[in-house]
Amino acid sequence: MSQLESCYNIDDFRAIAKKRLPRMVFDYLDGGSDDEVTLRRNQDGFSKYQLLPRVLRDVSNIDLSTTVLGQKVDLPVLISPTGQTCMFHHSGEKAVARAAAKAGTIYSLSSVSSTSIEDTAKASNGPKWFQIYVWRDREIIKEFMTRCRESGYHALCLTVDLPAFGNRERDLRNGLSFPASLTFKTALDGLSHPRWLYHYLTATNLDNANVKDSPQAAGTGDNLMEYAAKQFDPTVNWDDAAWMIEQWGGPFLIKGIVSAEDAKRAVEIGASGIIVSNHGGRQLDYAPSTIEVLPEIVKAVAGRAEILLDSGVRRGTDVIKALALGATAVMIGRPYLYALAAGGEAGVDRMFELLKSEITRDMALLGCTKISDLTSEYITSY
Repeated sequence: MSQLESCYNIDDFRAIAKKRLPRMVFDYLDGGSDDEVTLRRNQDGFSKYQLLPRVLRDVSNIDLSTTVLGQKVDLPVLISPTGQTCMFHHSGEKAVARAAAKAGTIYSLSSVSSTSIEDTAKASNGPKWFQIYVWRDREIIKEFMTRCRESGYHALCLTVDLPAFGNRERDLRNGLSFPASLTFKTALDGLSHPRWLYHYLTATNLDNANVKDSPQAAGTGDNLMEYAAKQFDPTVNWDDAAWMIEQWGGPFLIKGIVSAEDAKRAVEIGASGIIVSNHGGRQLDYAPSTIEVLPEIVKAVAGRAEILLDSGVRRGTDVIKALALGATAVMIGRPYLYALAAGGEAGVDRMFELLKSEITRDMALLGCTKISDLTSEYITSY
């Protein structure tokens, strides 16, 4: 039995990823900010809800398909945008996009990806979104939008919970930088993982691919990751978000909302979707878990926009709980990165296979045959 065949849940992929990646790379993937309280809360929050099954129903045919912002998906689990995916496996964003397409779901590309907008689009014919920030140079925003339109990206996703970088102490202790600086500690870490090091040295480019291919950023003379960091604008406000919605003129999501009042404001400025997220516990520590704030956000939005839940999803039952509480779908980040690190594209394929199997089985046990069946009657808090 191969290592991937011996994976039966997300934690199994995590265990393999921990062995295969240098410590500084694994900790960058696995860690959160400050005391990592929010990181833990994201998963623990799901345990505060219990499912209420109904019995003696025909559950011989389970349909997991649904529609997200007008796009049909075969699975209500979408790929959340994560930066520098090639750091975890040399196949990077292209492999994850292909796996998402095979699973019949949506892939979201990060602004700070290690594969460009165009190259990722060419890698698969599946539906794709692009995650964007409000850059200081607004011409870069317009340029990214043009490139996304030309490459067939369906929606834009604006991340709003990054006015400053979270204090990620694991990265500080490990001396992580982009690109990685060569010190005795980092060299020893890399040499102890020869397979990863070989691909890092021969096949991996950890520059910011989208900025690298940007005529607006050409000739800056900066390290591209440093340039991108300097472009994050702490003065961003709701007017800037409204301007971006108008400029894009298509499906537009705002990611990083955990407040009902902010969710209502997002709807008022024209957002098509809201992604309830705390950046996976990597920004403000002691923020609430996303599953805990989901019900009040659903109530505040009142059907005027679609709501997705991000952060903390590890099981099929987590997906079902989020949908029963009013989410249209969920998004995952660490789970697919663990799987990618564990086995490349085949690892992500296996992860989707397991999640689909879990959700199908749990739907049957719950007495539901389709996603629209999942309502508040099947869930309670305790």
